[in-house]
Amino acid sequence: MAKRDSGPRRYAEAAFQLASRDGSIETWRRELEQAAAAMDGQLMEVLANPALPLDERLEAANRVFADLSQSVRNTIFLLVRRHRIEQLPRVVAEFVRLDERRQGITHATATSALPLTDLEVRALTARLEQMTGGTVALDTDVDERLLGGLIVRVGDRLIDGSVRGRLERLRNQLAAGTV
Repeated sequence: MAKRDSGPRRYAEAAFQLASRDGSIETWRRELEQAAAAMDGQLMEVLANPALPLDERLEAANRVFADLSQSVRNTIFLLVRRHRIEQLPRVVAEFVRLDERRQGITHATATSALPLTDLEVRALTARLEQMTGGTVALDTDVDERLLGGLIVRVGDRLIDGSVRGRLERLRNQLAAGTV
């Protein structure tokens, strides 16, 4: 089994602690997302190229990210120095996850056989917010293999209200002789 790299999470947690201490979480988030969006393939090649002297790579990063705060640039410089700049998008994703957790935002995905209407999405979001006690960011998917109903994933919790799931549970009960 492949070992999961916890580096991006550690960098994001350190950045989040600095941003929290300074009261600048929104600024950090905006600037980190801006930096990740600016990382096209060519820039990534330059900053991650160990054949280029470190000073040249840092100077290139400084020119490209001159409009960002010094704290965010220092984070980028650290990633360049430690040969981890290619992990910047994952660092940003972890930072965003930490910020959303701070704000009480929970991500949920609802999968249905047919596209949900706006009214259904609003009703489901309201119900999930009532259930979680916080704000829910709901994504919707369509899976034609479902016969009907919904499968909702809220964080690591799965709520299977699909017809297929209900039939499967009924089949298991019949096989176990509990019905």
